[in-house]
Amino acid sequence: MLWNGWGDPDRATRLPDSVVGLLRELLGVRSVPLPPVSLEEMAPPAPRPAVRALAEIVGPEHVSTDDEARIRHTRGKSTADLLRMRAGDAREAPDAVVLPGAHAEVLAVLERCSRERIAVVPFGGGTSVVGGLTAEGEGFAGVVALDLRRLDRITALDTVSRTVTLQAGLRAPRAEALLAERGYTLGHYPQSYEWATIGGFAATRSSGQASAGYGRFDEMVAGLTVATPRGTLTLGRAPKSAAGPDLRQLVLGSEGAFGVITDVTARVRPLPEARRYEGWRFPTFAEGTAAVRALAQDGPLPTVLRLSDETETMIGLARPEEIGEGRGDGCLAICGYEGAREEVAGRRAGAHAVLRAHGGEPLGEGPGESWAAGRFSAPYLRDALLDVGAFAETLETAGFWSNLPRLLETVRLTLSRELPSSLVMCHISHVYPDGASLYFTVVSAQGDDPLARWRRAKAAVSDAIVEAGGTISHHHGVGTDHRDWLAREAGPLGTDVLRAVKDRLDPMGVLNPGVLVPSTRSGG
Repeated sequence: MLWNGWGDPDRATRLPDSVVGLLRELLGVRSVPLPPVSLEEMAPPAPRPAVRALAEIVGPEHVSTDDEARIRHTRGKSTADLLRMRAGDAREAPDAVVLPGAHAEVLAVLERCSRERIAVVPFGGGTSVVGGLTAEGEGFAGVVALDLRRLDRITALDTVSRTVTLQAGLRAPRAEALLAERGYTLGHYPQSYEWATIGGFAATRSSGQASAGYGRFDEMVAGLTVATPRGTLTLGRAPKSAAGPDLRQLVLGSEGAFGVITDVTARVRPLPEARRYEGWRFPTFAEGTAAVRALAQDGPLPTVLRLSDETETMIGLARPEEIGEGRGDGCLAICGYEGAREEVAGRRAGAHAVLRAHGGEPLGEGPGESWAAGRFSAPYLRDALLDVGAFAETLETAGFWSNLPRLLETVRLTLSRELPSSLVMCHISHVYPDGASLYFTVVSAQGDDPLARWRRAKAAVSDAIVEAGGTISHHHGVGTDHRDWLAREAGPLGTDVLRAVKDRLDPMGVLNPGVLVPSTRSGG
């Protein structure tokens, strides 16, 4: 993976000259004054000696203190992260990258780090976009990135219960390939799919693009094994239980602040016999939203259901492979159907009736297949925008259907006010009977200090989301970027409960300090 960008370097894209010209004309985008710093020019601080003792646990060949390994484990993949990396800022590089090969080794590393006051940042695919991979290391004897890539196997498949146990470091494409050999699928395809890991999906409550049909990842989880500085949590004795609060839900979304997930037992489904993707046009976002809500509440529900607003449709961002070639007006909806052939045909016919009744115009399979072919391309487009001097970032929230119009307008107005001369786009990509998520993309000129501009804008829009009754995150997670707003959303007592859990499981505060819950101590 690119150390200062997204994904496979061989898939890096370049914007057409026509699009660059439009960015200059409409948004005032100007070329960046200097090219990005090279990997060889990066100079992280010298590693601190305390981390060397971890080689006794995992073996010296599984502890890396060289500059490149540490740089590649510095920060995540938000636009702010990438701009810092491009500028050569490696000050937050971990002192070492540690690669355990088993749950017992993870447990031993955490116990040692707690005793020696070494901060631990669990690292899966490195795809966090909310500051979830940058520990507050002040006051600690060192910081290590705990890379779980060696935990990469399927350890059990229960074909009767249709569950699979996967180690946390297993990358999503490999997991799907292994399951497909056995006739099954998770059906979980978030934007980060090509790089993200099973443990990362669980730790962030990931939501895939086919969530309407397969559910969010936290809804798929039947069991978890978690290593903490205090010992092991083994969770998930039955599908559902009335034996007190479900502790699985405490770990899901905890982002490595409570413990390190080492394996996940998840529900699987048979590979679909048929897949059909298609596009629909609606005159306005409001009319499209009404159609989407009708499907979510009364069915039949497609497996994939997305609706782009007028601007996102016009620009062509709904299909990043065709950016700059947006066609027509109105709003583009993408509907996908997966499952048994007869079931797909019946569900598709029923959905067609609902979509037509709400003013939808069928566009055929072309737009749907185009979206499916380029569904993981948007982050590459973000890199291309950065290359020409544009700033591009995303944020998301969710709310109840009755409040969605207010939430949409509040976020739009706030972004437009804080980032004048910017392009603000939105789509609905995850739906429920009672509400949906809103996913925003904003593009503007980088200007003299893009990090400061975005910091102010993000704070203002986070305030606006909380005040408008939305959640601070639907699926990106909390990290450090949303931490203070989570405290407002949870309230003082709720925040105290989260802090009490962390204090009990991680008494020295070494697990991803500063992430999720505000630190109450520095290094113990």
